[in-house]
Amino acid sequence: MINLSGWRAWAGALKNEPPKSPWGSGSGDKPGGGAGGDNGNGSGPRNPWSFPPNGPRGGRGPGGTIEDLFKRARGGGGGVGGSGRPTMPGFPQGARFWGGVVGLLILGWVVFTSIHSIGPQERGVVQTLGRFSGTLEPGWRFTLPAPLSLVQTIDVQAIRDEKFPETDRENLMLTGDQNIVDLAYLVQWKVRSAPDYVFQVARPRDTVRDTAETAMRAVVSNATLNDTITSGRAKIEGEVIALMQRILDEYNSGIAIQSVSIQKAAAPQAVDEEFKQVTAAQQQAQANKNNANAWAQQILATAQGEAAEFDKIYEQYRLAPDVTRRRLYYETMEQVLARTNKTIVEAPGVTPYLPLPMLTKKPEEPAAPAAPAQGATR
Repeated sequence: MINLSGWRAWAGALKNEPPKSPWGSGSGDKPGGGAGGDNGNGSGPRNPWSFPPNGPRGGRGPGGTIEDLFKRARGGGGGVGGSGRPTMPGFPQGARFWGGVVGLLILGWVVFTSIHSIGPQERGVVQTLGRFSGTLEPGWRFTLPAPLSLVQTIDVQAIRDEKFPETDRENLMLTGDQNIVDLAYLVQWKVRSAPDYVFQVARPRDTVRDTAETAMRAVVSNATLNDTITSGRAKIEGEVIALMQRILDEYNSGIAIQSVSIQKAAAPQAVDEEFKQVTAAQQQAQANKNNANAWAQQILATAQGEAAEFDKIYEQYRLAPDVTRRRLYYETMEQVLARTNKTIVEAPGVTPYLPLPMLTKKPEEPAAPAAPAQGATR
């Protein structure tokens, strides 16, 4: 609302003199109208700064010219609270002005602390008078103004990473077979329950790191060094996830473990060379063991095949012993004689000349020292 009192004061001050030239109106003035002139007979121009002939309008008496003009312009000399300070016309003055400023500030505070924009991946945790009162879903939400209601926005979809160790230093752990391993791994987690995340744990990130360190050391202490650095990583990672989640659920922390990945598993640098030699020896031993197992399996398969064949022959022998015995004899002689050079002569009463040494000599072979002749005569 515009205060018009200032404008009225200025208008009243301007009406103290009639609308005429400040130097008088000539012969048409009343007698004595030039009392302020140089000769006092009204014939000359009147001094504009002297009192009117009848005194100041309103009966204010002497001393009411310039001072009175500025006093009336300030609203009767009161100013803001009567302090005499000049004010701007057309604007609220005094308590109304400052009351309006305070009102605007309070209105802005109420608006900005009562309306909340919650993103799709966020949840708002509301505290009313210091107590948990609800959760705000995504969208535009309204609450009581602060400090009656306070809203803390939590991102429940962001994946947070925890690296162990945080620097390039060693992270030594003791395995189940009394060996030391340098282990580096990564833990990923996110917020599952915003209220529990805010109220149940004071320092969620420190809680996750301490839990991960405890779970990893507990699982590695039950594993061997070979499992930790080779094929047992997947099993260790799964056990660490399960143990961490169980501990965090006992705290009602509102945190969900997404993954645990072992990025480095090796012997300490001080014994790295010796450990490589031991590893090479273990790999060679394992290779020899695998070769022996393969040879044993081959021999066992051959023996099992021969045993199965003997069982079949025995069944035939039980049905016809004479025939089976003769067949076995022929087959055996065939196998024995198949590996020797032989000459069979069927001539009753005739003794032919047999060059046995020449029969035993192979054409492609060079001459060799005499050797016992091989052959068979029937």
